[in-house]
Amino acid sequence: MKDQDEDRSGPRAASASQQARAGIEPPTLLFVVNVGWFFISHRLPLARAARAAGYDVHVLTEVHTPQEAAVIEDAGLVLHHLPGNRGGLNPLADLGYFLRLLMRMRKVAPALVHNVTVKPVLYGTLAARLLGIRAIVNSISGLGYVFTGKSRRLLAALVISAYRWILRRPHIRVIVQNEDDAWLLESKGAIHRQQVMLIRGAGVDLQIYSAPPEPSTAVPLVVFPARILKDKGVLEFIAAAKLLLERGCKARFVLAGPVDPYNPAALSAEALERLLSGTSIEWLGQVDDMPQLYGRANIVCLPSYREGMPKALLEACAAARAIVTTDVPGCRDVVTHEENGLLVPVRDERALADALQRLIEDSELRRRLGSAGRRRAEQEFDLKIILRQTLQLYRQALEPTR
Repeated sequence: MKDQDEDRSGPRAASASQQARAGIEPPTLLFVVNVGWFFISHRLPLARAARAAGYDVHVLTEVHTPQEAAVIEDAGLVLHHLPGNRGGLNPLADLGYFLRLLMRMRKVAPALVHNVTVKPVLYGTLAARLLGIRAIVNSISGLGYVFTGKSRRLLAALVISAYRWILRRPHIRVIVQNEDDAWLLESKGAIHRQQVMLIRGAGVDLQIYSAPPEPSTAVPLVVFPARILKDKGVLEFIAAAKLLLERGCKARFVLAGPVDPYNPAALSAEALERLLSGTSIEWLGQVDDMPQLYGRANIVCLPSYREGMPKALLEACAAARAIVTTDVPGCRDVVTHEENGLLVPVRDERALADALQRLIEDSELRRRLGSAGRRRAEQEFDLKIILRQTLQLYRQALEPTR
């Protein structure tokens, strides 16, 4: 359903139908995103809102299934399939990806480019600059894998150097999802502060993620809603669940997320099954109906090492579910300790187990934290707020420079 504010926050151009009647060519907006499933999960509502606001919206991404392509095209968007090298560090493969991106972008000839995630931000920005496109918006969706391990310091330094060389231009807008990321990027000289706009994640549709009463059950359901990545804290979640089961704690522990073989921090399905062997911990794999799963859950747990603004926790807030997560950038921007969830130290399975046990055994505390989370979602994370802010940024990016 279209928010009435969307039309007001788009470019001063009118809606698509009004432009057609006036004979005005709609501005072309090109999203550059690494993979189709991520675009659908995190940016499809924005693309729909942009189209309603009068943009001709194109998407340059790698789609893995016909279903992904159908979802994008059925939304009235123009899809351009771009095979990528998302998890690789092969310079020749990256060069091939960049050249394909450059040729596709030249063909589309967009007025505005919105790049999302690391490689699209770097290569999409460089391509846009080479083609003379000045309206460039970059979403840095967290500083994840590269910035979450001591062994990756060289890689992090290379990424920062690339950001510094490619992004530090006054006309290039940079969206960050939390203040920690903004501070880190600015302190490293990767961006200027005046380039930055803080937009708190992808938002959450409060109509889809309603706040059903917590299910009354003697065995609470604890859900880990994320891809099976070490950096999401999957090993700590499994270790904490095993510890609680050894203590005799009555609860169900469920992993709800797919493996991601293209991510360097991924666990394989075989490795995960070995870890779960002999336990009652369940793995559901990819779950398409997350609102229904949150409705059955009592507690949502994401012990991540670092996030931008985790969509799973925004959804948990909207669903009025108590949260246990880590005191790291992104997670602590969604959860305030003892207000709408509990924060624990990162990589600390025992502290994680203790926090989970506290909520498992205290249904009144769960209800209080969940209710506060719903209020926070309504005030800060509503999809309508995120769409309005982003479309306003598009309008500013398209304004002629003086």
